[in-house]
Amino acid sequence: MDRVARDRAFTLVEIMIVVAIIALLAAIAVPGFLRARKRSQATRILNDLRLIDAAVDQYAIETNKSSGAAVGTSDWTNYIKTNSVLWNTGGDIFGDAYGPQTVDSLPKAPANAWNALSDVADTNFWSPYGHY
Repeated sequence: MDRVARDRAFTLVEIMIVVAIIALLAAIAVPGFLRARKRSQATRILNDLRLIDAAVDQYAIETNKSSGAAVGTSDWTNYIKTNSVLWNTGGDIFGDAYGPQTVDSLPKAPANAWNALSDVADTNFWSPYGHY
C-alpha cells in the first residue's frame, strides 16, 4: 500500500472517538424523547377527559338528565367521534376504562395513567380534572 492510500484511511482511535461522541449524544437525547412521549400521552388523556366531559353534558341535555345522574360508558361514547380510539374502547391509551360518569361531575383520569405520568404531569397539569 502506498503512503497516499494509508493517509486517507481512518485510524481505530478516530473511529472510537466518533462512536463515543454519538453514544454521548444519544445518552443526552433519549431521556428527552422519553419525557416528550410521556408528556404527549398525558396531554392525550387530558384531551380525552375534556371530550368525555362534553359528551356527558350533551347526553344530559338531550336526555333531560339531572345533576348527579349516572351516565354509562355506552351512553357517553355515543357522543364521541365515531371510530376514534375513545369511541371504540371507552378507555385511555394504557387500556384502562374511564368508566361510567356522573352528570355535572368532572371525569377523572384512571389511577394507572395518573401514576405512570405523574413525573411529567403534576396536579396543576390535570386541573380541574383529578384521578380516581
